Amino acid sequence: MKKNLLYILAAAGLMLSAACKKDLGNYSYNAPTTPVVAGLDSSTVSALVGDTLTVQPKVTLEGGDPLKDLTFDWDIVVAEEARTVHYTGYPLKIVYNLKPMQRTAKLTVTDNRNGMKYFYSFYINGGTQFSVGQTVLSVENGVTRLSFVRPDGTVNSNLYYALHNEDLPVNPVQLFAKPLAYQPGTVEDYWIICKDPAKPSVILDGSTMLRKRYFDEQFFKAPNPLVTEQCDGAMGIPTGIFNGKLYVSVTSTAPFAPDFGKFSSVVTGNYELSTCYTRTPSWFFGFDKLSHGFVSFNSGGGYMGSDYNVTASVFDPKNLGDGTLLYMQAVSGTTYAYYKSADGNIYEYSFTLDMDNYDQRTIKPLVKRVFKGAAIIQPDSKWQKSLSDVFYISSNDKIYRYNPINEDLRLLDANFSGKKVTMLKLNSDNTLLQAGIDGAVATLDVSVGKSGSIISQIVGIPGAPVDIVNRK
Repeated sequence: MKKNLLYILAAAGLMLSAACKKDLGNYSYNAPTTPVVAGLDSSTVSALVGDTLTVQPKVTLEGGDPLKDLTFDWDIVVAEEARTVHYTGYPLKIVYNLKPMQRTAKLTVTDNRNGMKYFYSFYINGGTQFSVGQTVLSVENGVTRLSFVRPDGTVNSNLYYALHNEDLPVNPVQLFAKPLAYQPGTVEDYWIICKDPAKPSVILDGSTMLRKRYFDEQFFKAPNPLVTEQCDGAMGIPTGIFNGKLYVSVTSTAPFAPDFGKFSSVVTGNYELSTCYTRTPSWFFGFDKLSHGFVSFNSGGGYMGSDYNVTASVFDPKNLGDGTLLYMQAVSGTTYAYYKSADGNIYEYSFTLDMDNYDQRTIKPLVKRVFKGAAIIQPDSKWQKSLSDVFYISSNDKIYRYNPINEDLRLLDANFSGKKVTMLKLNSDNTLLQAGIDGAVATLDVSVGKSGSIISQIVGIPGAPVDIVNRK
């Protein structure tokens, strides 16, 4: 019996072996070709916010055409917002608009011939190009533009639209660089202040140029309507003139708290401020369009009006008569104001200010006279005042320098070939004057002994410059 069982098992093994051998001979298997994506998996790609990001690894496909037989899907993880942004196509080519940080990304390659998917993980190290350079606000055919000028002089024009796919509000008046709280000279945000009744002004992140919020969100409860006119942010604590009224921001919370720097209630009073106002740690000083006189506010922004002493009778600072204030930059000491009166004349007023003593706040009028440069003043003339009380004034395509001490009025050397000057900006040490003309910003040498010749130009600005911020 044992021998018979062995014979049976041996025979069965031979039959099974033969069957298997015969089965293998019945199959023919051709493995699909695999796409090869060179150098992407686990790599890190650098990107600059606001610039074009191109990811174009070399892709090969044996026996096929990568561009026809493969589909490319790109996913970038936005972890702080719990979302993923998705793009399709080859190569990945986008204007990079995510906050600067390292991000996880993935390329999914689908073989359209058989549905097979292949995955390649990589990283995007997002940075910013905006820490050094110049930011320019301009108007081109009625459309507000924002440009960034890199240190090498190349211009990234129409930046806001490229990042957000929408236009800025119309009628821009100021590009305000809001510093970090108690850190003067820094740029935390850009406030693009526009007098557009249909669209709020915009606040951008100073590092990324990405929109942080619209300006009405800077208020606990925004006034309606909201006319944004002028902003200031000494020490990173914003104030502003909106709807002709002074607003002071909240500083009772920590600087990193979400409410810090927001505007609360209006500073009440019967006044309508000109945008020519001055803020110091001890007081605010401006011009009231209703009373046609100078008014003050205390250090906390409380309205003091014309409750100050006048110590000379040269003119009445509480009422200059009907007219329009053209320019004033008040300082402790001698202040100059230029006023177009209803009688058709432009007058130069000078006076000394002492607003530091709460009980003895004083204005001493010094001089009232017809302004020697009245003939050059245009409705759109731009003004700048140096620390040494020298004034720079534009008049169509020309710029003049005026010294009120001796009434010396001189034309600067800069020749703009008939192009109107639309912007003036002095640097911090008052040695350089930047002038905006259509398509360009010129830098003039106005240091001691120089007569304002052009020493450099930025070209490629879309339209007429309105304001500029320089970051070193």
